[in-house]
Amino acid sequence: MSGRTVEARACGIDFGTSNSTAGVLRPGAQTLLGLEDGKVTLPSVVFFNAEHDEVCYGRRAIGEYLDGYEGRLMRSLKSLLGSSLIDGQTEVNGRALPFRQLLGKFIGEMKHRAEAAAGRPFDTAVFGRPVHFVDDNPAADAQAERTLAETAAMVGFKEVSFQFEPIAAAFHYEQSIAKEELVLIVDIGGGTSDFSLVRLAPERIAHAERRDDLLANGGVHIGGTDFDKYLSLAGVMPLLGYRSRLRNNAEVPSSYFFNLATWHTINFTYTRKIWSELQEVYRDASDKDKLDRLMRLIEQRAGHWLALRVEEAKIALSSNERAQMTLDRIKEGLEHEVTREEFDNSIAELVSSIEQTVHGLVVDAGVKTAEIDTIFFTGGSSGVPLLRQRIAALLPNARAVEGDLFGSIGAGLAVEAQRRYGSVSFA
Repeated sequence: MSGRTVEARACGIDFGTSNSTAGVLRPGAQTLLGLEDGKVTLPSVVFFNAEHDEVCYGRRAIGEYLDGYEGRLMRSLKSLLGSSLIDGQTEVNGRALPFRQLLGKFIGEMKHRAEAAAGRPFDTAVFGRPVHFVDDNPAADAQAERTLAETAAMVGFKEVSFQFEPIAAAFHYEQSIAKEELVLIVDIGGGTSDFSLVRLAPERIAHAERRDDLLANGGVHIGGTDFDKYLSLAGVMPLLGYRSRLRNNAEVPSSYFFNLATWHTINFTYTRKIWSELQEVYRDASDKDKLDRLMRLIEQRAGHWLALRVEEAKIALSSNERAQMTLDRIKEGLEHEVTREEFDNSIAELVSSIEQTVHGLVVDAGVKTAEIDTIFFTGGSSGVPLLRQRIAALLPNARAVEGDLFGSIGAGLAVEAQRRYGSVSFA
């Protein structure tokens, strides 16, 4: 065995709505792999650069889009799983691109980057999955998992299994505790909110079977991109004419604004049909100044640029009472302020749904709230203050612990990958 290293045979892959990670257990090395310029997160974004006829990913994709290159930006790819869009296609630089192929491009790129970072190939992986890809539809949920498995096979994985994302985060947190804890894992991702109530302890780490330690799982299809959407509708889209009136006193159709506020439907507003419709709407609009901004935004295909500004404001409002937005691509010199109160009001119903899901999970587990020791927050959207306040109020005796908001799941999946598939030695 001299000169050889022992590593986990399989990797863990967290394919997220907003960001993705990959990890593998290796002696003397960090678990998460550097996927882009040494950073362990790869934004789940693809940009088809029409000027250079090439495809780029992650931060580079966002950068080229914001630099003004002609092309097509695609984000929130995970939202395709379980949706009716998955068997459809879209037009990219004049060519038809099936959505399944789009998923394959991104997951294949993740595999390639993980292998480059680890210096070895991977043909086996544990993928994370939300508790529910689709709410209240087991058949669609099962189909979403099959689609992800088929996509992984298409890009070269020979064996794939799945673990619920909050369970993976639990296994990562378990590495750091000194005594037994009853833990509520709160994973608020880009597309889903997932929860697990788990009994964790240092002496349980090596156990292959953990079924008895899992008291309850739950989830709801609400996440950070939904928070973006409702902040956009409440705080930004009125600047473009949302809820303004036509001359007959009817509202300007809301579908344009909902599509622009939703990451994976932004491109729907760029068709010739929509442009023709908007010209008709403009002629009848009472407030043409606002519709001018909408038309300019669509003409520039700047919907993703606006969505990024909204996302930045949401993040700022997690630690500040106000956030200033510079919206000069809509109108030169346009500045707009959004407030924490405005944000809280816009997402109040979403947070109530999340709160009800957590309450139901605790009731189903047959556990008293006073018995829960810890709330472990993970996921890039778990820092929203209103959300944390509501969940903390449900479990007043539990201490709040913040994990690696973007890395806990990927690291936990790597732990699970070694547990399931063992280790191999390399020269």
